[in-house]
Amino acid sequence: MEFPNEFAATMPRDYLWNQLAELPYFRAILRAVESRFYENLPIVAPVLDLGSGDGSFAAQTFARPLDAGIDPWFAPTQEALRQKAHRVLALAQGAHLPFADGTFQTIVSNSVLEHIPDLNPVIVDAFRVLRPGGYLLFCSPSDHFTDWLLGAKILGEPYRRWFNRISRHQHCDSPATWQRRLEAAGFQVERLWYYFSPHALRTLELGHYFGLPNLVAKKLFGRWVPFPSRLNPYLRFLDATLRPIYDEPLGDTGAYLFGVARKP
Repeated sequence: MEFPNEFAATMPRDYLWNQLAELPYFRAILRAVESRFYENLPIVAPVLDLGSGDGSFAAQTFARPLDAGIDPWFAPTQEALRQKAHRVLALAQGAHLPFADGTFQTIVSNSVLEHIPDLNPVIVDAFRVLRPGGYLLFCSPSDHFTDWLLGAKILGEPYRRWFNRISRHQHCDSPATWQRRLEAAGFQVERLWYYFSPHALRTLELGHYFGLPNLVAKKLFGRWVPFPSRLNPYLRFLDATLRPIYDEPLGDTGAYLFGVARKP
């Protein structure tokens, strides 16, 4: 059964510019690409944001607040309260969701699951709190995440391990691995697709090194981008440079993987 998207913006949104005005560019381009995916996905209330973080992604992506968000970390949840992108926020572990069986029609988990060491209990509990017919929508680095890193061409496998470590990745899995994991928990996998080309990944990689001024701005002013205006020439430069990545079509492979799974 197909559901409409009850949280899609009624007016077109420029996710790339909006994210660049708020985040370091390497995070902004990835989040902008992902935000656009949700426009055409089945998102029906009540919605749980599994790994709500600082609330920025939900605020930028959805036209109205999601019903609930959970995250295990206090500081990001405090920031999420200010974003007002969730009706309810809770400090909780993904394997022990503080909700009754069948509470939600949709679960969104954007770039979260890859950070959880023991992932299977989280998938099982997500299945529990979904209603029959409900959807789990998620994304994660793929099995190709480290394949095209520039640093790996020089330093090889140690660099790949280091880059995954600073990215706090516990899982970079293939579609086949995700299919097995989700089906073992009871889900039916409706679609898995790759996104983010080799060029896009290398652009993201370099952004980790060029993001130091954003970190300084965050420490000094409490925000990653201190001058989020169309008059900012650096933001205009980033927008023009990253726009082709934002608009690139899906390919047969990619550094990230998006999934749509349904509870029968």
